[in-house]
Amino acid sequence: MSTREASAADDPTIENRDQLVAPIAAGEKPKHAWRIGTEHEKLVYKRDDFHAPAYDESCGIRDLLLNLRKFGWEPVEEGGKVIAMRGTDGTVSLEPAGQLELSGAPLENLHETCNETGRHLEQVKAIGECCGVGFLGLGMWPDKTREQMPVMPKGRYEIMMRHMPRVGTLGLDMMLRTCTIQVNLDYGSEVDMVKKFRVGLALQPLATALFANSPFTEGKPNGYLSYRSHIWSDTDPHRTGMLPFVFEDGFGYERWADYMLDVPMYFVFRDGKYIDAAGQSFRDFLEGKLPALPGEKPRESDWWDHLSTAFPEVRLKSFLEMRGADGGPWNRICALPAFWVGLLYDEGALDAAWDVVKDWTMEEREALRSAVPKLALDAPLPGGGKLHDIAREVLAISRSGLAARGRLNSGGDNETGFLETLEEIVASGKVPAQRLLDLYHGEWNGDVSRVYEQSF
Repeated sequence: MSTREASAADDPTIENRDQLVAPIAAGEKPKHAWRIGTEHEKLVYKRDDFHAPAYDESCGIRDLLLNLRKFGWEPVEEGGKVIAMRGTDGTVSLEPAGQLELSGAPLENLHETCNETGRHLEQVKAIGECCGVGFLGLGMWPDKTREQMPVMPKGRYEIMMRHMPRVGTLGLDMMLRTCTIQVNLDYGSEVDMVKKFRVGLALQPLATALFANSPFTEGKPNGYLSYRSHIWSDTDPHRTGMLPFVFEDGFGYERWADYMLDVPMYFVFRDGKYIDAAGQSFRDFLEGKLPALPGEKPRESDWWDHLSTAFPEVRLKSFLEMRGADGGPWNRICALPAFWVGLLYDEGALDAAWDVVKDWTMEEREALRSAVPKLALDAPLPGGGKLHDIAREVLAISRSGLAARGRLNSGGDNETGFLETLEEIVASGKVPAQRLLDLYHGEWNGDVSRVYEQSF
């Protein structure tokens, strides 16, 4: 989630609707300037007893962040507490219960992306060795209750944790117990954005299935392959889901701004502090009638903050975020951006991907999304068959898109190799969660703590 350092007192006040659309439209870039921004979270645990470290315990989350200074990272503070580290590879920040996230820099190709991921993992593992800390790539804590989770000292999280139980039963689990991999991608025009958004939403269940990696809750199988994905179905209906309006005629920047105006607010950031505006209306804010700040109108930074508080399967800011994947190990962190770059950054591949999904109805898209958390690649496909039946075709389209890009590393290899881990999943028919369940029921003999052997 976003990290703010200071209020933007000099921001222009929003006076008209154009100022809501402008930052979204400003994301348009010529194709040669399209970049790849990868975000990935990991669970942090103490090696001696597997507990999730608190922010301020010895060798806890604060110390992990500050130890990154030896690699050139600089602290970012909120209320006098270090809540992130900033460097040339982006930002290392904290999710609500201390999940450590790298929000990577915008990079030109997947070779750079995977190198960035490798550098980050080497750095945190080196720090972890000194601190007795390990890192786990899963979609959800396999053995912790909500009550066992620490809470990080970020103002927006305090507000969100108060609000979540009012709007759903699983929002606190989303905040405290889950991890994801995401990729942020550019668009060249409004028409290009719309096509990418629609393909991304329709095929997000396939990404969820391929990366499904959260089959345990509190030490036992939970009946799902991606319980993280299931959690989003009961987090907050006002800011999640498959967004039917994206597939309707006339969808574009203005329609997205309308949607965001109807997403209830969480907060307003002023003078270094978060003011609780949970459940209040940005439309009222535009009229100077926000109860949390009566008489005051929003600044441009307030709108930018608000754009970060919707959590659908694909999100639009000044770029598109693909949000459907569980957390995982290094090779899958590299594979997720490869999957989407191959599909969305080559025109021929984008058209071919749309051809796969263009005839699905909204009801069929919703049904597929609902089935995937439990069934993954075995989820029923619109028109008959299973999701597995199109997985090979879609990966082939992605591979063709990456080959057409022709981005080579120093050894002369293109980017298609990053898809191999997904191609192996499709060939085997078993997603990562099913492999973990096989271990649980086999050599682990029902001991879920053996999952820590899967650490980075």
